[in-house]
Amino acid sequence: MLALAFIPVLGGTGRLIEVLGGPEVLPTDDRFAASPVPLVAHIVAAVVYAVLGAFQFSARLRRRRPNWHRRAGRLLVVLGLAVAFSGLWMTLAYPRKEGTGDILWGTRLLVSSGMGTAVILGLVAIRRRDIARHRAWMTRAYALALGAGTQALTVGFGEALFGAGVGRTDLMMAAAWVINLAIAEWVIRRPTVRRTKRASRARPALAGPS
Repeated sequence: MLALAFIPVLGGTGRLIEVLGGPEVLPTDDRFAASPVPLVAHIVAAVVYAVLGAFQFSARLRRRRPNWHRRAGRLLVVLGLAVAFSGLWMTLAYPRKEGTGDILWGTRLLVSSGMGTAVILGLVAIRRRDIARHRAWMTRAYALALGAGTQALTVGFGEALFGAGVGRTDLMMAAAWVINLAIAEWVIRRPTVRRTKRASRARPALAGPS
């Protein structure tokens, strides 16, 4: 997860340096010059969320430092909502990037809204002491947050195989979020399947020979 997070962290840091008056390390994007606030909020929140959030999935860390997990979780709720709402803000406030179209614009609205909803539902679940549901919703939120990392792969391989184009680029970028969510759902359901299999194997052993 940290390796996947490295891509948006690196890109976001480069853009942030540029917006704050530093050297241009990425191609200039004039959309952000007039109103950099939503971009800065999104980058700062996303960078910390991506890095800190990865450690929340460590079972060993949760067992050994439960207080740290809870304190970090509270911060991550705030950061996750900031990522989601600033994503909505940018999508609605900035002109569309050249080379992208309606599919990507609509997908970004859905992803930002979905991430914010997942964070809120995860918070509601843990307040009800529903740990399984809390983990599931927070896993989905984190998967959506790492979409930019997967997009480097889907767009890179997609353009190499199918070529560039507004519709194709939109679909390649949207595919990254779909892939991340699919993996998240597999991770969410996999422990339940494994526990069920272990329980089914244990029952005959406990019954003993007839």
